[in-house]
Amino acid sequence: MRIDAAQQQATVSPSAEAGWTTRGWLGVCSAAALVTLLALAGCGVWVLAHATDVNKQLTERWSPALIASVRIESALINQESGIRGFGITGEREFLEPYQDGIAQQTAAAAELSPLVAGNRRAAAELALVLERADRWQTTTARPVSEAADPVAAAQRRAESGKAAFDALRTALHDQQTQIETERDQAREDLQQVRTLRNTVFTAIAGMVLTLFALAFAGLRRGVQIPLDRLRTDVRKIADGGFDHSIVPSGPADLRALATDVDGMRRRLAGELDFSDRARSELDEQATELRRSNEELEQFAYVASHDLQEPLRKVASFCQLLERRYADQLDDRAKQYIAFAVDGANRMQTLINDLLTFSRVGRLHAQDTDISFETLLRRITHSLGLVMEETGAVITHDPLPAVHGDPTQLGVLLQNLISNAIKFRAPGVVPKIHISAHGLADSADSAEGVERRWEFAVSDNGIGIGPEYAERIFLIFQRLHTRDTYPGNGIGLALCRKIVEYHGGTITLDTAHTPGTRFVFTLPGAHDGAPTADAQS
Repeated sequence: MRIDAAQQQATVSPSAEAGWTTRGWLGVCSAAALVTLLALAGCGVWVLAHATDVNKQLTERWSPALIASVRIESALINQESGIRGFGITGEREFLEPYQDGIAQQTAAAAELSPLVAGNRRAAAELALVLERADRWQTTTARPVSEAADPVAAAQRRAESGKAAFDALRTALHDQQTQIETERDQAREDLQQVRTLRNTVFTAIAGMVLTLFALAFAGLRRGVQIPLDRLRTDVRKIADGGFDHSIVPSGPADLRALATDVDGMRRRLAGELDFSDRARSELDEQATELRRSNEELEQFAYVASHDLQEPLRKVASFCQLLERRYADQLDDRAKQYIAFAVDGANRMQTLINDLLTFSRVGRLHAQDTDISFETLLRRITHSLGLVMEETGAVITHDPLPAVHGDPTQLGVLLQNLISNAIKFRAPGVVPKIHISAHGLADSADSAEGVERRWEFAVSDNGIGIGPEYAERIFLIFQRLHTRDTYPGNGIGLALCRKIVEYHGGTITLDTAHTPGTRFVFTLPGAHDGAPTADAQS
């Protein structure tokens, strides 16, 4: 039996959709992990920034400051050596070290000043050094360098100059000691920061690994295990165990999914039961259809043999009666006999046409690849007499190979050409042209493989009105009286049935004037298959 939507909805347990879903758990856990990672990233950034700052204190401040202080000391020693040499010899070339020392002192002091600006004690030490250097230069160095008798001036200031320079040396020593102390402190701070950095990053790595482990365990327990159970249950059902029930587990959405799948299982079980019963009924109907087809075959045999025999007798005896009693029959009696013979002949033709129409797709269905040009040559050869009588001219474009039943395709082409010749305009030589072009599938157009071909049979006959474009393909439909154009009105209906049997369509091109143009499609020859000649 079938399970409708209301029953399916009623089978869903209310608890299947209650509780946290997978999306909810993932959202909360992801948010918590993101907050934790952001906090750890903030700690890491702070540690890196702090380490960078301490490293700058060591490499960009106190180490350069100590170097600048040593350069100041070197510059002052050069000044003292130059003044002492000048005071002993009195030669002015000894003033060059003094003057160079002044320039070096000025440059080193300008470099050192901003480096110690943030440290009160270091800045005071630098100020003291510069003050004592200025005092020694004012009381000793400058007067000696500018004196007319430098030797005497140097001797007079020897004691005071030595005391002033010793005080300067003491100030330089204190300054360098202070800078070295600051540098050592910065080095110690850097080592502590490195230890802190290593500790923090180790903790961050541990926390990240812990988060991954928790995420893996949570996904495995909350998602993977329930999905594995559901997959196992579904596989059992897919293998044919439609009686196997699915037990929901895991988050709410997975439980709801399991419940839906179980509902689908129950519905499929019902559909399968219904399908089995329907298949049984179809088998019975197929058996009945085979029996009916067998009876139809028997009827066709009877129609093609037993029914035609009385018609032949009627026609034969009517003709015999006319010949034997011709001198005793008047014109009216002869006309009646002609009507009887014509009716019997038309009945026999109609029976043959009906048999041909009914056999399309049932008999002679030996589909193969066939050259359409070869098929056309066979048809024109069989129509050679009527073409010679009417002077009909048949032309064609290069025609491809198609796949189908050669006998039925021959009937199709012969009917279309015969109609073009039969329905010719008075006093006009029939001209018939057959063309074809490929209809390539998008997937095969790059390789040039034509899956279908569109053919057109055009003539210069009397034409067909657009209002009859569909009617002409109905069986026994005629647009002219039998006296004007003979026939049973079954030819185009037979053409449509043959084309549709081959999976194509046939239509009347109502825009074609003058004359008639029929367009139909046929399947192309199979890839790589040899093209067979058309056989009757």
